[in-house]
Amino acid sequence: MLLRLLAAGAITALCMPAIAQEHHHDHQAPVEAVATELAVSQAWSRAMPPSAPTGAVYFVLENRGDQPQRLVGAQTPRAVKTELHTHVHQGDMMKMQQIESVDVPASGKVEFKPGGNHVMLFGLKQPLVAGESFPLTLQFESGAEVTTEVSIEVDAPAASGATQGHHH
Repeated sequence: MLLRLLAAGAITALCMPAIAQEHHHDHQAPVEAVATELAVSQAWSRAMPPSAPTGAVYFVLENRGDQPQRLVGAQTPRAVKTELHTHVHQGDMMKMQQIESVDVPASGKVEFKPGGNHVMLFGLKQPLVAGESFPLTLQFESGAEVTTEVSIEVDAPAASGATQGHHH
């Protein structure tokens, strides 16, 4: 009887790491699945003078999943700090304002563009030079992260397939 108890204990002890590992993967699967449902396109930032301490990133964020997602932050090695921002009208003035998150509807998309939502870059570590690019990682409430490459442009890139031009 004692021998059977010891054998059962040994088998249990040997199986625990496999059970724990399997348990770990169960928690990761939803985050990885969410990340594959999120797509970033047309990521760009405007070239800035070398003395500029800040910049902004614009992009289209698409949620191909059937659950809404919430963007809660971003990070890049190009800047000391990033914040989600939007523009709000106050009287006849337009003011930039930090926001905590951006909701991305299920099977929907959100456009981050000049005059609207954008990611602010504070404490640029290098100037934003046209023709260069840098990585930006978007962070979601679910724990998912999506990294995209941001191209630095002289001016807003023309939307693909769009008929409207950029006016000054």
